[in-house]
Amino acid sequence: MVLAAAACAGVAVGLNRGSVIASVSDAIQSGLPRASGARNDNARADAVRVAFGYCKWGGRTNCVVDGDTFYLNGDKVRIAGIDAPETHDYGCQSELALGNQATERLHGLLNSGAVTMTGIDRNRDRYGRLLRNVAVNGEDVGEAMVSAGVAREYGSGRRSWC
Repeated sequence: MVLAAAACAGVAVGLNRGSVIASVSDAIQSGLPRASGARNDNARADAVRVAFGYCKWGGRTNCVVDGDTFYLNGDKVRIAGIDAPETHDYGCQSELALGNQATERLHGLLNSGAVTMTGIDRNRDRYGRLLRNVAVNGEDVGEAMVSAGVAREYGSGRRSWC
């Protein structure tokens, strides 16, 4: 009964690990900047609100790995179109410091509201991570990370932060 009423009202209801789902109409943001080759599909476009922790201190369910990678409901996701400094295989202390800032920033963004993800032309990267455009409350996370100076637009391959 509640599900039927929610569907009539245009609200998607999710049952994944206590997720709160926003309206389907809010999930697709046609005006958002997208990674090259992005599709405006419904693959994982429902807005989900969960509490994100840090992966280095716990399981890999809902946690932030670094400034461009996180786990959502057990799926490892790479934010399409950006590159953040490394915190594990870093080249110098300044990269580690900026990488830690990027990790903190992404953690704060993901915990600030409803997360939506849309697919791009490739489903996964060479490491098996899902490649997705990510938004929180309709705001593009990749763009926010670049604007904050803790990430850059993705080039081709790994470039030094040192």
